Amino acid sequence: MDSFGLIVTLAVTALATLGGGWWCLHNLKKARYLLDTPTSKIRSAAQGYVELYGVIEPRAESLNGPLSAQPCVWWSFAIDEQVQSERNATRWKNVEKGRSTALLCLSDGTGECWIDPQGAHVIPMTKQVWYGQSRHPLKHQMHRHFLRNFLVGSKRYRYTEQRLHVHEPLYAIGDFVTRGQGREVLDLRATQGAVIREWKDDFNDLLQRFDRDGNGELDLTEWQTVRAAAEQQALSMQQAQQLEPAQHYLRQSLEGRPFVLSNYSEESIAKRLYGQALVGFIACLGGALAAAYIIKTQF
Repeated sequence: MDSFGLIVTLAVTALATLGGGWWCLHNLKKARYLLDTPTSKIRSAAQGYVELYGVIEPRAESLNGPLSAQPCVWWSFAIDEQVQSERNATRWKNVEKGRSTALLCLSDGTGECWIDPQGAHVIPMTKQVWYGQSRHPLKHQMHRHFLRNFLVGSKRYRYTEQRLHVHEPLYAIGDFVTRGQGREVLDLRATQGAVIREWKDDFNDLLQRFDRDGNGELDLTEWQTVRAAAEQQALSMQQAQQLEPAQHYLRQSLEGRPFVLSNYSEESIAKRLYGQALVGFIACLGGALAAAYIIKTQF
């Protein structure tokens, strides 16, 4: 093996070793987070990283899958085109993909929690794959008969859509935060300043309300009156906030911990993660053994 080939081969084996090792440890760590975090009830959940389990509730606004037009509460899609390489081999190339960002509502019998799916690893039960000739699918094309499509030669585009639906079970783990009932204390000074800035946007109205002598300017005494009125409004806003009902939210972890939404149980997800960790371990071990063999035979 010449020097260039040796360097390339060692680089590939090193990449397999490091990448496989990272993938193995990443999935093991993720599985341990899921299994070590106890399930909480929404009503009594602590603020911070929690695990919830419940049922998806309907939202005020319904969604439809962009490819299938099926009603759902969350979707992701991908459109792949079959392309030909220089060696006449065919492969699938992604040409379009996306996912919804609308909030989900989870209920566990003790309360409701709104979930922001941005940044989540979503593992739904519903996954549909079908094929067609056009860039965007037609209704009659939505089926999974791969062999039939292959035989009639209509497999030019591959459509994949995943969905979450109302009344399905949902496992969720992420950062839990509650707003309302005075949990978020307003900074009175900052709120007062924001009120004054808002009033200044309509300076004529500000003069009409606080220019006592009518000279078209606000003197020191009149500005003190403005600040006192703004402080009073800031206090009223704080009191109104304390009267608001508590609203619970689940979102992506700010500390980089797993944020997972799934119709499957945590045991099923952990089993899948352990399988992925095993693949990473095999890649790591194979890369290390290959590198050792090459070094032994070449040096």
